[in-house]
Formats: sequence, C-alpha cells, structure tokens
Amino acid sequence: MNFLIKRKRALLRVVLCALLLSSALGLYMSFGPVSPVSSDTSSEIRNKFIKWVEFNVPYEVLSQALDYDIGSYGKSIKLNWIELLACVAAKNGGRFQAKRSAELDKLAARLNSGERMEDITKGLSYYPYYLDAYTAVLGGFVGTYTVDVKSREDENVTVKETRYGLKAFCPIARGYGFSHYDDFGNSRSYGYRRRHLGNDLMGSVGTPVVAVEDGVVEALGWNQYGGWRIGIRSFDGKRYYYYAHLRKNHPYNSSLKLGSVVCAGDVIGYLGMTGYSTRENVNNIRTPHLHFGMQLIFDESQKESVNEIWINVYNIVRLLQKNRAKVQRDPETKEYYRVMDVISEPAS
Repeated sequence: MNFLIKRKRALLRVVLCALLLSSALGLYMSFGPVSPVSSDTSSEIRNKFIKWVEFNVPYEVLSQALDYDIGSYGKSIKLNWIELLACVAAKNGGRFQAKRSAELDKLAARLNSGERMEDITKGLSYYPYYLDAYTAVLGGFVGTYTVDVKSREDENVTVKETRYGLKAFCPIARGYGFSHYDDFGNSRSYGYRRRHLGNDLMGSVGTPVVAVEDGVVEALGWNQYGGWRIGIRSFDGKRYYYYAHLRKNHPYNSSLKLGSVVCAGDVIGYLGMTGYSTRENVNNIRTPHLHFGMQLIFDESQKESVNEIWINVYNIVRLLQKNRAKVQRDPETKEYYRVMDVISEPAS
C-alpha cells in the first residue's frame, strides 16, 4: 500500500513539474526568445511589443561592430553595427559567452563580398526580435553630426564640419576620473530588498554629469531612493535615461526644468551622494557616485509599472568612454557647459 501511495505521489510530482515547465517556457518565450521557432510564431512576436530584453553584448564585440559600421561609412557597402549584433545574437540565442568576435568577422566578410543581410538572416526566426531589441538599446548612438571647428585657412574663423560616428557621450565629462564595475542585479536593501538596476560610477562630488544623447527631461526632483535625480527620454521614445544621487544643494544645471530639451554632451547635473531618505536634500549615500540606468520602453504601459525593462549598461558605459564631452566652468554662474557644440542630424 505504501509503495502504491509513493508511486502515485511520484507521478503527481512529474505531472506538476511538466505543467510548471510548460507554463514557464511559455512565459519565457513571450519575454525573450533564445531558440528558433516557426515563422508563424516569429510573426506573432513581431505583432506584440517586446516585454523583456537581456542585453549582454560584451564590450569587445560592441566595439568591433562599431568599428565595422564607422569604417564602412561612405563606401559602396555600408555595414550597420546593430544589424551585425542582432544577426550574431539570433544565431546563438543571445549568448555571447565566447565573445563571438570571429563570427562577427565572418559575417562582415560575407556582407562585403556582396551577400545581403536579408538573405543571411532568412532562416533566423528571431533576427527581427533582436534587431528591434538592440535598436531600442543603441538606436541613438551612431550617425551623422555637425561640430564647430576652426577653419584650416584661418584659426580665427569657425566653420561647421559634418562627421559620422559615435555621437552619444559617456555620462561623466572628459577630464574627470571615475571607476565602475558590473554591479547590475546586485542586491539593495534600503526601503525593501530589490535588484540594482543600473551602473554606479564612483567619482568626486561636483563632477559634471552630461546627457548621453538628445532628449527631453521627463523627471526632475527628489526621490527617496535616488535622491536628486534626472530622467531623460530619447527623442524616439525608446530609451529613458536615469541619473541619480546628484549633488546636495546644487544638483542640476540651473537651466533645466521639466520638459527641457537637452543635447548629447550637455552638462545636466553634478555627481553627489544624495538619497536613501524621505527628507529632501540629504546625503545618505556613503560613497559619492552617479547611478546611471537605462530603461527600454516599447509601450507606454511599461514606463512606470511592474513591467519595466532595465538593461545592464556596464559595457555601454565602457563603449561611451570613447566619446567624452569636454566642459568648462562659467565663473559667474558657477555652472559647467560643454565646450564643443555638437548637433546631431536626424537618422535617415
């Protein structure tokens, strides 16, 4: 009798595990696919907004893809770094443990030999998913922009020069040191136990903080977790940048207000140690740092809800160190401003 009871219980556990596995698999597939499925399923995914993105592209691969993109500008075959990354991700279920550098080289060689990306990716059911997801992450980073430079004929004359390349900036201004490590997902306990959804850039109080890309100020003020903080939405609406723990007493550039338009490289605030307090303007963070985060928004229902998508920006910050804004201080206003005027041109 005991044997029969144990056997029934074992069978019941198997059935329950199967049901749970099936449910979990269905939920996972709706968030972020990792293996090929039928074209019908792929089409269904494209008709719904993306609900989850795990961005784990290594710095080396990001930099390599960026070099291919910039190096091909003006040539007969133009390589798009986001398409390159999406293709490699689709082939490997988004797994980049092996860095995939050699695979990226082979893909670039195929494209340069005349093959088309649509033909190469024809059998990759999840290429559209990764293309949409990675475009949301990196869509405003590369393109043409105009800068003011001194004329070669006359140093006293300033002329506008159009360039192509990385037009997004590191959140810490040039000439100011900082350190960071991959701390995304680490535990935080103030208020309630939660995951760290950003990258902490350790630096000195007062270090100028700059806008990564063009956008509109959507949040400005005190938050008990982030202290004085700024939230900026990219013009395409896909990226929401969060800059927190800004300086006590003088956290922001005085020109900022809700609805202000900022340009990539503008000084928006100053690194500090505010936060972890229900009272405003309190330093309750032990080590001065900038909390920098990026939220992806595919549908407005994701903006402030349990369905928010925050990605790991550690390698993105490493990449953006290739482009740091030079700033200077106005002795009268005591504000910092960028030195070079950079104007991004709309994506074609």
